[in-house]
Order: sequence, then C-alpha cells, then structure tokens
Amino acid sequence: MVMQAVTLSKYPSRRVAGEQSRRVKLSDSLVPVSPLFGKDTLTVSRQKPYLLVLDHGTTGIRACVMNREGQFVAKGYKAFRQIFPKPGWVEHNPNTLWKTTLTVIDQAFQQAGLSWKDIHAVGLTNQRETVMLWDAKTGKPLHNAIVWQCRRTADVCDQMKTSPDTVNTIVEKTGLVVDPYFSATKLKWLLDNTPKANELLKQGRLRAGTVDTWILWNLSGGKVFVSDLTNASRTQLLNIHTKQWDPELLKLFGIPKEILPEVKGSAETYGLVNSKLTGGESVPLAGCIGDQQAALYGQKCWDSGEAKSTFGTGAFLVMNLADKPVRSEGGLLTTLACQEAGQSSYASEGAVFTAGTILEWLREVGILKSAKQADALVAKTQGNEGVYFVPALTGLGAPHWDAHARGMIAGLTRKTDRAHLVRAALESIAYMTADVLHLMQKEAGLRLNSLRVDGGVTRSNFFMQFLADILGTPVTRVDDAEITAKGAGFLAGLATGFFPSPQAIRNLPERLETFQPVMSAPEREERQAAWQRHVDAVLALARK
Repeated sequence: MVMQAVTLSKYPSRRVAGEQSRRVKLSDSLVPVSPLFGKDTLTVSRQKPYLLVLDHGTTGIRACVMNREGQFVAKGYKAFRQIFPKPGWVEHNPNTLWKTTLTVIDQAFQQAGLSWKDIHAVGLTNQRETVMLWDAKTGKPLHNAIVWQCRRTADVCDQMKTSPDTVNTIVEKTGLVVDPYFSATKLKWLLDNTPKANELLKQGRLRAGTVDTWILWNLSGGKVFVSDLTNASRTQLLNIHTKQWDPELLKLFGIPKEILPEVKGSAETYGLVNSKLTGGESVPLAGCIGDQQAALYGQKCWDSGEAKSTFGTGAFLVMNLADKPVRSEGGLLTTLACQEAGQSSYASEGAVFTAGTILEWLREVGILKSAKQADALVAKTQGNEGVYFVPALTGLGAPHWDAHARGMIAGLTRKTDRAHLVRAALESIAYMTADVLHLMQKEAGLRLNSLRVDGGVTRSNFFMQFLADILGTPVTRVDDAEITAKGAGFLAGLATGFFPSPQAIRNLPERLETFQPVMSAPEREERQAAWQRHVDAVLALARK
C-alpha cells in the first residue's frame, strides 16, 4: 500500500513515502504477567483485548486504548493550566494532573464503548524532571509541582558550578550536567520552601516523586510508590551505574532517601489499579517510562547507534548506546533507556528547550494564526534573506546549557516580513538539532544512517526537508502522532504477555515517510557557520 503524502509544491521529489504492513497473529491463551522478567505471581486473561496507555505531557494528558495490532482505537485528551508565578517559573497543580487523568480515561472509554472489563493492563509515560511533594496519609500535595521548564534554581546551579569537584561528581554518577532542568535542585527548593514538609518528614508521611510516581500512587490507591529507571535517572539523584539512589548525591542535594520511591524497571508489573476505580476488575499497572525514552522505544530504536528526535514543546534527540555509557565532554547527557526486550540500556541525549514553543510564541504575538499556516507562509519566501532566530526563550539547552541566555532575531531589513520570521523560527529548530546530533555522533564514535522523528513540529514539510538538508542525513517521519504512548504501550504489553515477544512488536505495521538531503555541502557549512555566529552573540550577551 502506498501512503498518500501531502506535498509542499516546492519539494515534490525529495521524499520517499511508504507503509510497512506486517501482521502478527496472537493467541488467546492464559499467560503469566512479566514473562520477560521472571514474574509469575499474577495471571491475567489474554481474552481482554486492549491496553490503556496514559501519556502525561507538559501541557495536556492523553488516554489511548491500544489493540493487539499496536493501533489506538480510542483516545481522550485534555489540556491543563500552566502556572507562571514569576518570570522563568513554571508550575502544575498535582490535583489537576490526577483529575485530568480520570477525565481522559472516561473520554477514551466512552468513545469506544469500553470499560475496565476490556483492559488487559495500564501503561504510563510522562513528562520527566517535574517533581512534587505530598502527604502519604491524606494523599494531598503540599505545593504545586515544579515543572522541568522552571528556572527558579538557576542561581543555585551557578553556585554549584563554582566547585569542579561537585560538577565532576554529578556528571560522573548521573550522566547529567548541573542545570535547573533536573529534579534535584527543584526538590530541594520544595523542601526548603514548604513549611509542612519538615513536620511530615519527622512523622514518616512525606513523599516525593516525579509525575510517574504521583500518577501510579493515585491509580493504585496509595499502594504503589515506585519510579522507573528512566524517570529516576533524570532526577540527578540516581547513580546510573549502580542504578540506585546514591548516598553521596542525596547528601549533596540535601534529600532524605526515605521520601523517594522504589526504583524498578520500565517493563515490570508494579501492582493493580485501585479496584474502586475499576469496579472490582483486576487490572495490572505495568510499563512505565519517561516520555523521550518512550518515543525511542516506540520508534524501535533498540540497537546501539539508532536515534530519534521528538519535536514537541522542546526537542529531544536520543541515541541508544546499549550497554556502553559515554561520558560527554561537550554538554550532552547520558541517561537510561530501554533495549529490545525492555531491559535497561544507556542512551545519549541532547535537550533543546524550545521547539513547538517557538510556534506557540509566534501565535501569541500575532505572527501566526496557527501552526498549520507555517508552510504556506514559508512557501512565499525565496530564502531566509539572512534572518536568523536564536530562540532562547527559556535559556539554551544542549550543548550550551546556559539558563541565562535570551532569544534574539538578527538580520532584519525593510524587506523582512512575517514569512521570513516563521521560516527563521522553523530553521532554528533544525540548527539546534544539528548542533546536538553532530556532537552526539562525534562523542559516540558513530555515524547515523538516518534519524527517525516524531512530534507536532514534524507536520511541517518545510521543516522536515530543511532538517534533512542541514543534517546531511535522511530523516524518517513516522506517521503516528502518538509514538510516545505507543512506546509505553509496547512495554506494558511485554510485561504482561499482551505482546508475546519484541519481534511481535517489530512486526507491527507502521507508516513511514523519508526526506532525503539535497543541500550542497558548501551551502550547509556556510549556513551552519552563520547560525553559530548568532548563537555566540547570544551567549556573549548572557555573560555580561
């Protein structure tokens, strides 16, 4: 079957579209939960035809119902309020996250005429680093969650950076740079600024966790207090070599170990959904993974050197390193991910803080009416006319990691119009991706044959073609808006026997579209050099 591709008229011949349509027949026998991990204490019926996958994003939550062919037959979605107490501060209400979860589950069930009786297991994926505190006895949060985008601890991180020994300890043990992006300094801020926290700590009632832990806690009625390795590896408190909470790091950040969850694998059964929610049905909670690692798994980048980039609110490029961690000297992150059978692996990651956020900002200031309008506007331009946009709206991420950097648009003339600004914005996402990918390949000693991508920004054909051109590498777009949720669903399915093997998942159908690079090497080098000059200018201003 040939996929009908939407073609931007200026780029009709640069893409190859197609569909892989492979089917695998699954039996309806009884199987033990978590056969891949030797767990056989809970038996569920394969007659239940669906998985429920929860995807907790930064701005909204999805509930997706997956069938045995890996397709979603129903979806619920609801955005939730973003809270900005001060410039650079970002918060979420934990109760809103939980209530919205219940709402979208009901939406998905109603859409397909389903109930908990139809659900084999529940999988979960989520925004990472966002962290919160709550009372174990009452289940009530003590403060709004501090979101991964929040920069309130930038000064604390700057102070820590003055100690080379501290920086080296953190990087060596966690694979992460010192930056307010991660959970540790956020959690310390919560402990220091939440009056009731110390009292609950003394009583043994204080709990802390990222979004996965909070949702699993609530889904289980307070019986499951866990985090998976991928989420835990983003807190800056987990030693990625021992895969345990690290005593030295806990002491460094002032975090009591007893308030942290148990750490488990990403493809395990953690417990059951509270029977009060399911009407008495026994539904396993199985499969939990951070959103970017979920996308890596959903893209089937299971082997060393395979990579994906997800373009959502930010852009996150992740390369699977299998069992060989690579310490970055250039500002990349080493984190934990999953290999084929759900077992943990190492990965190299570069985080770009602004991707879809750029288009959102363009809408807010009236330059774009909607993201769908972007390609039509860009098609009116003959080139970038020397206009460059460095979108450091919340600082710069990898490989620069400057929380104080601020955005800049350069090269404006009387000829510049809004189409050039939109083009410069889309091009900037590609430039930032290229900065990360080139460093990633160099440090890992690998050369990518292609990059698999997903996320809202990839709907722009102009962006896809420019990305392939500036990378000099084919870029394959997976025609699936829910690839992150699929990754979590696949792991939940492996953990509970819903999918009999990784090969069965590999054989599931997927729709792919590849963009081939056509830009000449000299032009690519010239454009990248111009981009770097503007980034250098932004960094220089941030240091003044």
